[in-house]
Amino acid sequence: MTFHRAVAGAMAAIIATAAFAQDAFPARPVTLLVPYPAGGLSDVLARIVNNPLGKALGQTVIVDNVGGAGGAIAAQKVLSAPSDGYLLYQGSPNELILAPLAMSAVKFKSEDFRLVPMIGTANMAIVARKDLPANTADELVDYARKAAAEGKPLTYASVGNGSFYHLLGEQMSKQTGVAMTHVPYKGGAPAQQDLLGGSVDIFISPFGAPQVELANQGKLKFIAVLSPSRQNLIKNVPSVNESRQLKGFNHAIWTGYFVKRDTPEPVVQALHKAVSAVLADPVVRGNVEANNLEFAKPMTLAEAGKAYTDGIAQFRAIAKAINLQPQ
Repeated sequence: MTFHRAVAGAMAAIIATAAFAQDAFPARPVTLLVPYPAGGLSDVLARIVNNPLGKALGQTVIVDNVGGAGGAIAAQKVLSAPSDGYLLYQGSPNELILAPLAMSAVKFKSEDFRLVPMIGTANMAIVARKDLPANTADELVDYARKAAAEGKPLTYASVGNGSFYHLLGEQMSKQTGVAMTHVPYKGGAPAQQDLLGGSVDIFISPFGAPQVELANQGKLKFIAVLSPSRQNLIKNVPSVNESRQLKGFNHAIWTGYFVKRDTPEPVVQALHKAVSAVLADPVVRGNVEANNLEFAKPMTLAEAGKAYTDGIAQFRAIAKAINLQPQ
């Protein structure tokens, strides 16, 4: 065998091996990173999806809760790992767009990630401690105004400085002209625990069946939903648009699955195909919708890319509007 034939044979073998490795994805378990502690709605969603996703991929999908820094710690874990698709990040603009704008310690850029599919949009509500002396949006603003005048501003929880929920509190304060005190947490579960314990007044956040059950038990209460109209899950709770002082305070947030930007295309395609199949499963859809998540329409990878680019522009504009400064 000549030298050139040997080199050509070796190169062909390398290319064939690489192609086989990509075709074989996944060859081992995949980890689904949730950027918050167990118990919150993000964790609930991941545990609805992980087993069906494992079946679609032909490998176990392990849920790993890595909270802290507004989701940035989990995001950095993805970026520090190989670009092979074995770490799938379940996130939203909250962690990947706002965290880099709010925290000077966060060094990654939103563009370091690629959206594989968008899962859906979460409806949001203003949830309060059970004994807060306000039952409607207007009563809440009046109470907050009185508390601020007495030097005891209303407290509102968030999942971290610069998080979407922090921005909503700031925007609510700006819209009403009433000062409130921000109380950051590492995730929705610990924020909800303090709300249940009465240590914080309100939490503007996504909601689902668990929160509705807690409200039915009298452990917390819904003040208003942030959607333009009422939600089927809690038809008795008014929209902020039915109020005078918070009319137009309409917000929601979408969730999706992300990988590193330079993940090989065949791997991204395999993940996109598997997740899309799972999201089309009627059982999965029913379980997710029970937690008040509205499914996104099916997207191609190109459409997902555009949706993420548009989201980056949208949320950077919100941060600019309230003059968000990195801390």
